[in-house]
Amino acid sequence: MTTFVITVPGTFLTDITDSAQSILERGLASQHTDVSESEGLDLLTLNEDRTFSIRLEVDAADRYEAELLATRLVTAALKEAGIKEADAPLGPPAVTGIDSSL
Repeated sequence: MTTFVITVPGTFLTDITDSAQSILERGLASQHTDVSESEGLDLLTLNEDRTFSIRLEVDAADRYEAELLATRLVTAALKEAGIKEADAPLGPPAVTGIDSSL
């Protein structure tokens, strides 16, 4: 298995409350650990134009599986925070880091 840092971009089409943001960050915190923190990457970056980037670490066999898993995790965390999929469309995920024990 390889640990991938995946960046999932998106856009909030409605305002996000501080409460929803906290729930979102708490829901994803376990996926933001040593690799991303050592690189100084923030879990969630919110921009003034309502775009955002979420950076997660996932363990997967390959890049494709890692991107799918990261997207599923972000989608579930948004739902848990009370944010509808239609209110926060996601862009294509991208591998932004790899830590392999090979």
